[in-house]
Amino acid sequence: MYQRQGKAAYKADLSNTWKLANYLNHPEKAFKSVHVAGTNGKGSTSHILASVLQEAGYKVGLYTSPHLKDFRERIKINGEMIPKRSVSAFVSRNRNFFEAEQLSFFEMTVGLAFDYFRKERVDIAIIEVGLGGRLDSTNIVTPELSIITNIGLDHTQFLGNTLEKIAGEKAGIIKEGVPVVIGETSQETRAVFMTTAKKSNSNIYFAEDIKTPDVSSDLKGVYQNFNKRTAYVALQQLIKQGWDISENHLTLGFNNVIVNTGLLGRWQILKRSPKVICDTAHNEEGLRLVMEQLSNEQWKELHFVLGVVSDKNLDRILPLFPKGARFYFCAPPISRALEVSILYNQAMSYNLKGNTFPSVKSAYKAALKEAAKGDVIYVGGSTFVVAEVV
Repeated sequence: MYQRQGKAAYKADLSNTWKLANYLNHPEKAFKSVHVAGTNGKGSTSHILASVLQEAGYKVGLYTSPHLKDFRERIKINGEMIPKRSVSAFVSRNRNFFEAEQLSFFEMTVGLAFDYFRKERVDIAIIEVGLGGRLDSTNIVTPELSIITNIGLDHTQFLGNTLEKIAGEKAGIIKEGVPVVIGETSQETRAVFMTTAKKSNSNIYFAEDIKTPDVSSDLKGVYQNFNKRTAYVALQQLIKQGWDISENHLTLGFNNVIVNTGLLGRWQILKRSPKVICDTAHNEEGLRLVMEQLSNEQWKELHFVLGVVSDKNLDRILPLFPKGARFYFCAPPISRALEVSILYNQAMSYNLKGNTFPSVKSAYKAALKEAAKGDVIYVGGSTFVVAEVV
């Protein structure tokens, strides 16, 4: 699995996905969809869209990745995870084909999601891209709307080492005649999106250029302001296409994302005294925004339970962390994790001081023991660190 192993499990090729779609009699054609790509914010944006559409009375499929606690988090209808029996029955029924074609974990999961959404007759499915866009297994849908939240330097070993190259990969989800909403751009990426949209005869809407109301939400991270704006502009496009979404649906949907969809790990408060905050931000752009928000918190002492995966550029992310904090360095329990000794040594070179621990849970336990009532503990650096404590 890519999320656990990294590069060895990544397939930059859609041929297997098309084979699977053909074998399953093209479930992706049986439901309407919205396709969401981007470096950061695509998960939150997808959950906001699903929440609003649920409030509007639609039966809404939601496909996201990775999961935090349970594989079934990836595939939901109206906030309910796919039943265990549906997963096991799908695997049993199609196992011979999977093994013969040597399908990847992600390819099989996409097939499972699309087959389940067809079987359950969803009105619309919000489909989050796994990695990139152009060659991602989800990129066999022809959606009502495409969304690209933003572009940052993440997964450069797969997508390219410049913003333009990464934007080109993400822009691969733009389909002929299908409108696209872009959340945030830079000088380098805007031109890429405009060129691709023009070639595809797709109307393009830049959310950052559109004045939107200040919508309240139960997603409290400051960075959610970008995702809220992107989702709002996207929903206005769906309304133009004839989807029955009222102002009341928008208000309820934005304010009940967590209840409606079960979203976890986005500026999530786990404990109040000491205050424990976790967030799945794991690249430079995401961590920069989270650290800015953290600086607005009040504390006597700040504690970090920190672990990362091995493909992160530590020279880009470690300078973002405050030097006066106390660190509890650890490694999530996956083969892709960066060895804690390497993280510790590089952190020390940036004057980030603390101790190493043999597991995320032992690091978190130590932080809870050391922290006083007026302190703040932040848990993060990787989705897999957060998964160990939520």
